[in-house]
Amino acid sequence: MKKCKITILKTTLQKDLAEEYGIKGFSTCPLMKEGQVFYSDYAKPDGFYDEAWKAIYQYVFALSNGSDGWYDETLIDTKKHPGVVIVSCNDGLRPVIIKIERIED
Repeated sequence: MKKCKITILKTTLQKDLAEEYGIKGFSTCPLMKEGQVFYSDYAKPDGFYDEAWKAIYQYVFALSNGSDGWYDETLIDTKKHPGVVIVSCNDGLRPVIIKIERIED
């Protein structure tokens, strides 16, 4: 089983939705920071937010077990970026964009 490198690419805010539905002072995710890096094969890495893990664990598991073709090739150029997916957590007001890449070494 290979390990995966999990990188927080962006913390975003859907301003219009946050203004309508969020509490006063609502902002980007306070638990994940851009540039953070985690490593995993199947278990949630220490310090990784539980709800974000629920949204991405199946991708980590599949990549660490060697899968490539399972991901929608209309989204990611798998020939250019084999073993890579870009996903997000499931927070609709402030989604965090996450890169997961299989480490071949």
